[in-house]
Amino acid sequence: MVNVCRGPGEWQSYDILFEGPHWDGDTLTRPARATVLHNGVAVHHAMELLGATAHRQVGKYSKHGDAGPIQLQDHGNPVRYRNIWVRPLVPVSNE
Repeated sequence: MVNVCRGPGEWQSYDILFEGPHWDGDTLTRPARATVLHNGVAVHHAMELLGATAHRQVGKYSKHGDAGPIQLQDHGNPVRYRNIWVRPLVPVSNE
């Protein structure tokens, strides 16, 4: 609905809140979800993901542990990253 990109050479910010998939044994019960804020504006909210990303393929799920590596990519243009933080979000108990 709006282009929140900053100009060339200016730093962009992304805040990504990722919720991993839920499994019951080997059965996927809820896909992974992501909320993405780009330069402080929500561009995706609790969007369900199709599985692992792949080039020109629809994602597929395969069971994995709760935590894993992150990977950053570019598309052939000069890119720099700074201030990357990864931290778990602990669910709040309603009790």
